[in-house]
Amino acid sequence: MTYSISQAADLSGMSVYTLRYYEKEGLLPFVGRSASGKRAFRDHDLEMLAIINCLKSTGMQIKEIRTYIDWYQEGDATLKKRLELFQKQKEAVEEQMKQLNGHLKKINQKIKYYEYACKAGSAKACEGVIGCKA
Repeated sequence: MTYSISQAADLSGMSVYTLRYYEKEGLLPFVGRSASGKRAFRDHDLEMLAIINCLKSTGMQIKEIRTYIDWYQEGDATLKKRLELFQKQKEAVEEQMKQLNGHLKKINQKIKYYEYACKAGSAKACEGVIGCKA
């Protein structure tokens, strides 16, 4: 089955503009064309869009994603390179998660502070209370 660019946008959760941009940047060389010259996305192309979206959402630069797509297009000779790319990205995501967990801890402290202050009716009520940091 094939999908138009607007259908592919809907199914992928991306905008038509984003898909056109990705094509311009060389991220969609695998997308075919219909007899009339319109983009014809297949199910496999949608799977690739999901991978591109994942990598972009985790902070990978377009240039690096293009490298991955190029390696993918080259085939089995690049399997090790692709594995290493994903391992590197996994490490980057784990570091992001570590940082986000630290931010979450601070946010939870502030929630606790403001819950206590709201109950007491004053921020001054929190002064000196263990675990109640401004």
